Amino acid sequence: MIHIKSFVCNPYQENTYVLYDDTGAGAIIDPGMYGKAEEDAVKEFIDGEGLQLQLLLNTHCHIDHVLGNRYIYDTYGLLPQFHERELPLLIEVQNYAPQMGIRYEVSPIAETFLPSTGSVTFGQQKLHLIFAPGHSPAHLCFYSPENGLLIGGDVLFRNSIGRTDLPGGNHQQLLNSISQQLYTLPGDTRVYPGHGPETTIGQEKKTNPFIRG
Repeated sequence: MIHIKSFVCNPYQENTYVLYDDTGAGAIIDPGMYGKAEEDAVKEFIDGEGLQLQLLLNTHCHIDHVLGNRYIYDTYGLLPQFHERELPLLIEVQNYAPQMGIRYEVSPIAETFLPSTGSVTFGQQKLHLIFAPGHSPAHLCFYSPENGLLIGGDVLFRNSIGRTDLPGGNHQQLLNSISQQLYTLPGDTRVYPGHGPETTIGQEKKTNPFIRG
């Protein structure tokens, strides 16, 4: 069984997720910690639960989702895993962060990248990769059918969708990703988004004003 702990981080109010199972193995997704207080909160939880982090995953590489990559690498020795087509976005962060007044510790880059399809594992758990571009060029969601949950990044929110006015965004592509990749999942699938409260696929298909199922 996957357990989830969320932390709201940085000026963008981004959701950082720690996933772990009953063996104590864990994964951190989109670490957005900004500043010592947020870093300490995440570390205290991980260490307090006795977790062994095995994965650092990024759904995509906008600034608010990668601010904690360097801290996780320095603290737990994990390199971030994301789709290769997100790499230009990650590199660009170090150029525009100072212009926005954001202190950014440059993220390390792994030698390998996640594919568009397949899976990653931690402990006894498997997360399936769902390729869902539109908000960003190669956004990935992480899906566990056994646990009925989706770490959705900035694709689908409660009664909203990801913005597409940033570089690499494409509105129609985002709508296609939602309808073809996410709305085909079971209705009771819990969606843990990159911002705001969780929701379910079924609820969004009924009430989302941007795209109904």
